[in-house]
Amino acid sequence: MDDARLARLEYAADRIEITDCLTRFSRGMDRFDRDCYLSAFWPDAEMAAGPYVGSVQGCWDWAVPMHEAGQIVTHHSLLNNTVDIDGDVAHSECYYIFVARNRDESMWMAGGRYLDRFERRSGEWKIALRTNIIEWGCLPPPMPIPFADVPGIEKNGVTSRSKEDPSYRRPLVNLRDPFTPTY
Repeated sequence: MDDARLARLEYAADRIEITDCLTRFSRGMDRFDRDCYLSAFWPDAEMAAGPYVGSVQGCWDWAVPMHEAGQIVTHHSLLNNTVDIDGDVAHSECYYIFVARNRDESMWMAGGRYLDRFERRSGEWKIALRTNIIEWGCLPPPMPIPFADVPGIEKNGVTSRSKEDPSYRRPLVNLRDPFTPTY
């Protein structure tokens, strides 16, 4: 394999690891999975998120009670992502949309960008510094959850902010009976 192709493959592997790291942060926050969340960061990482500035552990301790008190469900959705890699340091700009279903059944949306400095230590990429630029927010009108009234729809599980969420089930199997709706 020539050097140029090998360099592209190494870059692609690094991008995948960095993207997986970003995804672990989002999943960890939305499922209240502290271990998953913390696995995205180096223990000495710094975080600036909204009004919070400090350690990533401190951000978890601040954010989770706030989300528990205010929201039933949150989604940290990741969008466009650029990554500049220079040796064992990478800088990432990742657009996001945050959506929350609040306890009063209202909705809250915000969007912006995560700006991260990644460091590769002992061959592993993790976030060393995160800043968060919030660029917009809105309160869209709430609507009923689609298909919530379908009998048995909950057999495959319902959303949970814990490892009880169906996404943790292994192996994943369908527990619903075959059914084709008629209109």
